[in-house]
Amino acid sequence: MKTLFDKIWDAHTVTSIQDGPTQLYIDRHFCHEVTSPQAFNGLRERGLKVFRPEQTTLTADHNTPTCNQDQPVKDPISKKQLDTLSKNAEEFGLTLYALGNERNGVVHIIGPENGYTQPGMTIVCGDSHTSTHGAFGAIAFGIGTSEVEMVLATQCILQSRPKTMRINFNGSLSDGVTAKDLALFMISTLTTGGATGYFVEYAGEAIRNLNMEQRMTLCNLSIEMGARGGLIAPDETTFEYLKGKDFAPKGDKWNEAIEYWKTLKTDEGAKFDKEYTFDASKIEPMVTYGTNPGMGVSITGSIPTLEGLDETGKISFIKSLNYMGFNPGEKMEGKPIDYVFIGSCTNGRIEDFRTFANFVKGKKKAENVTAWLVPGSHRVAQQLIDEGLYDILEEAGFEIRQPGCSACLAMNDDKVPAGKYAVSTTNRNFEGRQGPGARTILASPLVAAAAAVTGKITDPRKLN
Repeated sequence: MKTLFDKIWDAHTVTSIQDGPTQLYIDRHFCHEVTSPQAFNGLRERGLKVFRPEQTTLTADHNTPTCNQDQPVKDPISKKQLDTLSKNAEEFGLTLYALGNERNGVVHIIGPENGYTQPGMTIVCGDSHTSTHGAFGAIAFGIGTSEVEMVLATQCILQSRPKTMRINFNGSLSDGVTAKDLALFMISTLTTGGATGYFVEYAGEAIRNLNMEQRMTLCNLSIEMGARGGLIAPDETTFEYLKGKDFAPKGDKWNEAIEYWKTLKTDEGAKFDKEYTFDASKIEPMVTYGTNPGMGVSITGSIPTLEGLDETGKISFIKSLNYMGFNPGEKMEGKPIDYVFIGSCTNGRIEDFRTFANFVKGKKKAENVTAWLVPGSHRVAQQLIDEGLYDILEEAGFEIRQPGCSACLAMNDDKVPAGKYAVSTTNRNFEGRQGPGARTILASPLVAAAAAVTGKITDPRKLN
């Protein structure tokens, strides 16, 4: 009896060393401009080529501006990284979706939307949120720069086999509750180290009812719980999403793929190293109050008190609240905010913008709020126009920027000023993550929409 993880891992094992690492074959390798330059330099120094160039895809996303992409990049560091990515792609014969390309966008969004990401694959990228691709029933995880070089050179990687965990979400989600809330609830319950050393499979009625965009959001945030990655067994929802995608199988190969993909599920009676079960119907919209994704509460709840914390825990807790300007026991609902950010590999897909646009339709952006709405790819940006969402957002007082990682990580021009509060649909609320001194409150696109029109943290269920 095997778990889904076991089936994929075993199918990709080239060799294994007793009490040592596994040599794992990699089906798809994604690269961006930040973690790849040193890897390509390593190949040059060793006189090596990319072993299987057709299985490596490059995109520009982290250091890209989200305005005036048709003009030369002004920031010298960003320009050098983007120019280096283009040079490496040309020299090593690799596919690159540079700025302006219709397939350009955030690496973990363009993979699925183009059909590169498929069930049963092993997928890596020099980016921690590669776990996103696990939503398709794939083993996907982030790697370091030296490992990027290893995969480029050999199409394999040395990895210790992680333990397995299953997290079941039974029941149905209540109105106003999204996959982002599932994730923030899970991380706040199990802590940011609760899945360290594990690969997590998500299961249960609530998971089966999620669409693909929502599944990607959940798997994306697995890493914030310490997990090596997360995955969901593929089903009809997965197949329907992939059907017709540019790089998905076609014709007879599609039928063959479906037959294989249907076998990708955990066998009845298979054992996990650890298992948790939650009632999804009891989860409310969530927000974070501190400086890691595990510091979260329901939007109607209060910041915890110091009760029950040991001395070390108290010091860390107080430091976090001091940075955020909050106090133990305070309510989060009603707190004023300054910025709203929709985007990133966590919530930059068309479904996220549909949710946001549907909520703000007929309303107006609060005057005190600066909003950055950043599609995760050019294709998402085009969908906003095609579906009439662009007009709805513009009428409500919002501007759409151009695709990129944007305000997720303060590596480009989109930085939240020091001391300002940002309700963000991204993945990390670390100190300075969205700009030096910026204060980040993680939330779903729905909660972000409510904050954008009220200027404060607002329960979206009370507005519609």
